[in-house]
Amino acid sequence: MARLPGVSAVEVSVVTGALYVHGGDAASIGRQVEALGYSFDAGTTPDAVQASAGAADPHEHDHQHSHGDGHDHGAGEDSGGGHGHDHASPGGVWWKSAKARLVLLCGLAFLAAYIAVSLAPGLGQWPYLVALLTGLVPIARHAWAGVRSGSPFSIETLMTIAAVGAVFIGAMEEAAMVVLLFMIGEMLEGFAASRARESIKELTRLVPDTALRDHDGTLSEIAASALSPGDIIIARPGDRIAADGVIVDGDSEIDEAPVTGESVPRRKGPGERVFAGTINADAVLRIEVTSRAADNTIARIVRLVEEAQEAKAPTQRFIDRFAARYTPAVLVLGALVAVVPPLVAGEDWVTWIYRGLAVLLIGCPCALVISTPAAIAAGLSAGARQGLLLKGGGVLESLRRVRTIAFDKTGTLTRGRPVVTDVIPFGTEDTEAVIVRAAALERGSSHPLAQAILTRAEGLPELAAASVKAQAGKGVTGTVDGQSIALLAPRAVLAQTPEAEAHLDEAQAAAVEALHGDGKTVSVLVVDGRVAGLIALRDELRPDARPALDALKAHGVKAVMLTGDNRAAANAIAAELGITAHAELLPEDKSRIVRELQAGGGAVAKVGDGINDAPALAAADVGIAMGGGADVALETADAAALHARMGDIPAMLALSRATMTNIWQNITLALGLKGVFLVTTVLGITGLWPAILADTGATVLVTANALRLLRWQAPAERS
Repeated sequence: MARLPGVSAVEVSVVTGALYVHGGDAASIGRQVEALGYSFDAGTTPDAVQASAGAADPHEHDHQHSHGDGHDHGAGEDSGGGHGHDHASPGGVWWKSAKARLVLLCGLAFLAAYIAVSLAPGLGQWPYLVALLTGLVPIARHAWAGVRSGSPFSIETLMTIAAVGAVFIGAMEEAAMVVLLFMIGEMLEGFAASRARESIKELTRLVPDTALRDHDGTLSEIAASALSPGDIIIARPGDRIAADGVIVDGDSEIDEAPVTGESVPRRKGPGERVFAGTINADAVLRIEVTSRAADNTIARIVRLVEEAQEAKAPTQRFIDRFAARYTPAVLVLGALVAVVPPLVAGEDWVTWIYRGLAVLLIGCPCALVISTPAAIAAGLSAGARQGLLLKGGGVLESLRRVRTIAFDKTGTLTRGRPVVTDVIPFGTEDTEAVIVRAAALERGSSHPLAQAILTRAEGLPELAAASVKAQAGKGVTGTVDGQSIALLAPRAVLAQTPEAEAHLDEAQAAAVEALHGDGKTVSVLVVDGRVAGLIALRDELRPDARPALDALKAHGVKAVMLTGDNRAAANAIAAELGITAHAELLPEDKSRIVRELQAGGGAVAKVGDGINDAPALAAADVGIAMGGGADVALETADAAALHARMGDIPAMLALSRATMTNIWQNITLALGLKGVFLVTTVLGITGLWPAILADTGATVLVTANALRLLRWQAPAERS
């Protein structure tokens, strides 16, 4: 395709089954696509001709393997010999496809030939020639298209040579059956592989087509694709939410299973995020849209998986290079098997030509070539459906080698917002009185510490504060119930300091010091000039942090913390988790430590969610962004835990290992079957039929084994 005049670039979307050709003439592109055996339905994008290629399955492979590094196994640049599975027409079912109809026609022709020969033996095997040509003509046409495009070593070429050779040695019945079996295998292979694509395309159907928008109190139904950030939409009970957004009003159970895989609905209220495609269960919600349709959670999943499937893993690139030499070698081997024994040892020509043709069929690299991309496509799809976005097969492969993971602290290991951890009253005060008075001063403030105190005071009596003033570097003061109240930093209430508004005695100062030692921020409540209590706050551990790190340890992976936070807070959190902390780091320090860890041996992953994590994410062997973080972190990272669960990290490692195990099972299966049948064929034990069954059977088995990954579930510690 890239050789056509005016074509500047070619992109293949194996997820959507589309071919994007930048530049060139639509008519010539269409002719070339159809010549390669693909259906063509041209559309346009702003800068490209878009061809909907019905044969572009997730594992669609061009068996000639003469393409460049930039070309995936699909209907792309040089896929001259790529055969189309075309298992279903758009919106149809596989058994109504052109491929299925051709298989049925070929099967009926073979049955008719069998009946004709049975009733009239004098016809010989000539009736089988009709059945043979029914299937062989389209196969030969695809082979010729590959030759014309400079890619002669395709599976169609091997099939054509073997079938024509069988005719010349009088094995037309076997040749017809071989072609029929090959076509059946291709049809089943395409049907099985389409499931990987459909599993991810199903996500796009989760988002409703329309949304109920509230515009200045007027409700109107509009296309979900027309929503813009800032719009207010209404989600009624039972509705699928039409866009990513934040709840403005309402409180309801949200069923996130379609997107996150979580089996239990989560109750969400004002200020909490919701995702497009999730289901509002039991109350009306007003939601402020935060993302356009093209950028919502579902669209991002599909786009990232689409990009990821174009990025080949090292194993896949090796298989491609191997297959590029493997197919010509098979042709040479088949020729040697056919001619050397008769020439050297005087063996029977027909017998050894027959065996040489069988070798060609055994050598078809179909099963070997799809062993990696089929597994990777299924693995990426399975992960994406559970919020694990990996940008390519190379990431899947690299994760298996990770031996150390460096975590950011705030927002990754911790919740990312402070909570009140300790309330210590002094004198005649009690805990409730300390919190209620502090909350009276903080009401109306948006500061994170103030919000933490207000959250802690929920459900308690409310007091009103007057004359509230913020004092820079000290805290806040005011009057509550006629008493002078202040909530101050400890440095403003130091013992034996003349300018202090109150004084900490020795026991109170020791309590403050102990709280600081635990990495907590302390506020001192002063009532009428005396210290009435201490309030300690800290960004607490996420509840899923410890189970996730335990799971990593069980995988043999070491965890460390890299944070810009103060050393006391970092050490306190690290002590609870049992990991090493590196604190008070600048972004360049995080990158330096990542490189030091890499120098120590083994691959290193970095997990973070902030802008300051981006350099370290890029430096790591695998950068993993937590989904709720900054866009720059998501763009820089190699993978993303879309729903920001700590358990997603060991889940990614488990997915990587499951996928790589599957790939090596596939390679072993493909080469093992070929090796066995190669030996039995040369020894004369098996012939053409078993030869094609070895290839077609191995292809279907490899594809089916890869598709087992679609049922992969994250380990229990993820939630």
